[in-house]
Amino acid sequence: MQFGLRKIWNPAAFQGGTVTKRYFEGWYYKHVDSAESRTLSLIPGISYSADGTARHAFVQVVPSEGTAHYFAFPAEEFSFGTTDPYAIRIGESTFSRDGVSLNLVDDTMIVRGELRFGAWAPWPVTPLMPGIMGPFRFVPGMETYHGVLSMDHAVSGTVTIDGVPVCFDGGRGYTEKDWGHSFPSSWIWAQSNSFHTPGTSLMLSVAKIPWMTGAFVGSIAGLLHDGRLHRFATYTGAKVTCIETGDNEAHLVIGDRREEIEVHLKGCDTLILKAPVLGAMEGHDVESLGGDIDVTLRAVRGGRATTLFSGTGRQAGIEIMNHNDELGRTPCSSASVVAQQ
Repeated sequence: MQFGLRKIWNPAAFQGGTVTKRYFEGWYYKHVDSAESRTLSLIPGISYSADGTARHAFVQVVPSEGTAHYFAFPAEEFSFGTTDPYAIRIGESTFSRDGVSLNLVDDTMIVRGELRFGAWAPWPVTPLMPGIMGPFRFVPGMETYHGVLSMDHAVSGTVTIDGVPVCFDGGRGYTEKDWGHSFPSSWIWAQSNSFHTPGTSLMLSVAKIPWMTGAFVGSIAGLLHDGRLHRFATYTGAKVTCIETGDNEAHLVIGDRREEIEVHLKGCDTLILKAPVLGAMEGHDVESLGGDIDVTLRAVRGGRATTLFSGTGRQAGIEIMNHNDELGRTPCSSASVVAQQ
């Protein structure tokens, strides 16, 4: 794993350096049209198997209607620029902070188009908190590293999938990324920036994290609302006080001494994506695009709570992979939700 100092404070940039085995890196671009009727996610990345013999670049195309498709390329067709913050090329497609240009063709699907982005709203990067992982970003050898590059930004342009154009003029976008060697054995992830209040965006992740000789359940959540990012994370002292998962749905409460956030995740039809295992894209991920997230943010004072925000995020990306209840199962009773006391 490469840990150049500049890269630590620039999570958008390619982190892989000269690594050629047991490694993956992928960027996740999510776009919702202005009518909030169509969602398209694009996942460009690079994959090196544990022994380095299987190497390839890829672009996963994930539409809210239809099926996900995986375009594979020789590893040599992946390249990255050194300009701030980043620009990558895979085959004849490019991905950057300013937009994406797509020219993806194989025997099954043809995807072409151009999307342009407005100003990004990144998760803050500071000297002691270089992004969403906080101090865990400084720990070498973790299973997966994570970065949120933009909680919300404007999108314009059109993507044509097998001859059917989808216009994203007036739409909204979200961008994050992962790198390391494997996805967790269990996790919950959700994101939406399609709320009634423009500029509101939620990102949430709860996962089983290997740590030394054991593991712990870590959480990160951020709600951007009225220009303020409300952060909840294991490293800030926030705790998951409620977690229930069912068939493509989940209920969670994450809170600290000052605030808590309660979410109900309700997915829709799921799509099967490829996921990394020891660098190779041999695992799978089940994602729902077009679901709903009911969100309530509360201020907590003296055992009482005041609602600061309540709303529903539409066209949500939702992944619920709680195998054998590895993330735990704490009923969301009145004892676990302060506002109900």
